[in-house]
Amino acid sequence: MASRSPEPAVDAPAAPAAPAKTHAVVLTLMVTVFLSLLDSQIVATALPRVVNDLGGMDQFAWVTTGYLIGGSAAVPVHGKLGDLFGRKRVFITSVVVFLLGSALCGLAQTMGQLIAFRVVQGIGSGGLFISVLAILGEMFSPREGVRYYGWLSLTFGVASLAGPTLGGVLTELADWRWVFFVNLPIGAVILLVLSTLLHLPARRRKAHIDYTGVVLLVLAIVGLNLLTGWAGVSYAWSSPVIIGLAAGSALATVLFVLSQRRAVDPVVPLRLFTNRTFTTVVILGFISGFVGLGLINYLVLWLQTVLTLDVQESGFALTAMMLAVVLTSYVSAKVIGRTGSYRWFPALSMVVFAIAAVLFSTAGPSTGILLAVVYMLLFGIAGGLNTQALSIAARNTASTRDIGAVQGTATLLRQLGTALGVSFFAAVMNSRLGTGLHDRLGTLGVHIDKAGSLSPEGVAQLSAPLRLELAGVYADSLRFIFYAVIPLVLIGLVASLFLKDVKLAGGHAPTEPETSLDAEPAGSVDRSDS
Repeated sequence: MASRSPEPAVDAPAAPAAPAKTHAVVLTLMVTVFLSLLDSQIVATALPRVVNDLGGMDQFAWVTTGYLIGGSAAVPVHGKLGDLFGRKRVFITSVVVFLLGSALCGLAQTMGQLIAFRVVQGIGSGGLFISVLAILGEMFSPREGVRYYGWLSLTFGVASLAGPTLGGVLTELADWRWVFFVNLPIGAVILLVLSTLLHLPARRRKAHIDYTGVVLLVLAIVGLNLLTGWAGVSYAWSSPVIIGLAAGSALATVLFVLSQRRAVDPVVPLRLFTNRTFTTVVILGFISGFVGLGLINYLVLWLQTVLTLDVQESGFALTAMMLAVVLTSYVSAKVIGRTGSYRWFPALSMVVFAIAAVLFSTAGPSTGILLAVVYMLLFGIAGGLNTQALSIAARNTASTRDIGAVQGTATLLRQLGTALGVSFFAAVMNSRLGTGLHDRLGTLGVHIDKAGSLSPEGVAQLSAPLRLELAGVYADSLRFIFYAVIPLVLIGLVASLFLKDVKLAGGHAPTEPETSLDAEPAGSVDRSDS
């Protein structure tokens, strides 16, 4: 029985596996994450060819949106199912679903079929990603696992850089369908290796699946994703569709929270939020997703409209920023592993975010390219400083039975922060852009359409002085985005100060004292999950 002391108790470590076997398992898990992340990148390059073959240009964006919605909905559900039925089972099931979705995408004959199969593939992908995080959490103590979280950072970077290139190569040399078919042989190897080598403790107990919670959570996630994707883009903010989505999402969220209070095995155990560190991690993850990932598209827009860089040049700057994210994340994981402390990394991240936002808010068309790249690097460094620290902090709060729920909830909130950030920043910029174009270019005789925008053809016809004026309009409009970032990250800075300086456990997972509801009968644990 765990004592109710200020510091959480520590689970007994699992029996160590042979180093060669452990390395083979971890390497295969990294390949799995690579496959999951790659598929969100690789398809973008092939989409023009897909549209040529299948048509449906008006449904173009849904090929990506469907994948992301499926993954977002799958993350917390698969995390909880792993806690209930064993992570290996859920992981294998996720691989099978991902491969099934990949095969069906490659065989799709219409755009509608492709979108539906991308949702299936996304569900499998979300299960893969959260299962890998949970498996690493169960295989290693928090301090031992830090090195492998660093490997995840490198895997993310390689997938981000290789995805567009690999998609182009496969599309040109073979056919766009091979963008999906290439997953099948790799996935088969993953199934073979992990079915044979991965052995985890299985917690066999009577499970009560929270079907009501699952349905309500999926409805809330899908509603929020559609809301953030459509609001101000496909539909006006005041349209019945957007108002209905907002009301439906809010209602589903409230009902979900209420259902979690009564469920025997809730998808998101509300008792997790009684842990101050976990609650702080969730808040910081939401803000980091909102600012760090939600802002990326607008940083590229700033480069292309304010500095008038072409697509290739802005792509290089974005690549440099992503490398800064990956390298900073990897180095921070190394430092956390050596010191056993993660407390100050999120705070430092928020400070660097604030500095970068202030610098961008004062920049304009006269800002040099090199200086702009330095500002981009600061955003990358800020993102990298908290990526692993928050994941490690969340892991350090979880008992073995709650790893999936903890990682799933933290990941979901970061993803929702990203989606809401994209929509929020779009609203901020568009509210300023139309007025700026009318006031500064419309008065000079430039035709501004009813939507308050300037067509690409109109931009091409502008004289050099007018193009400089246009760059100034964009700079002024985007400046308000950076103004909005500053108070957000200051809230994050204050929240980060509430993180406890809890050293990483060297045994297995530190746990909150378990209640009788969660206790398992003696002898109910089987040491093999195969």
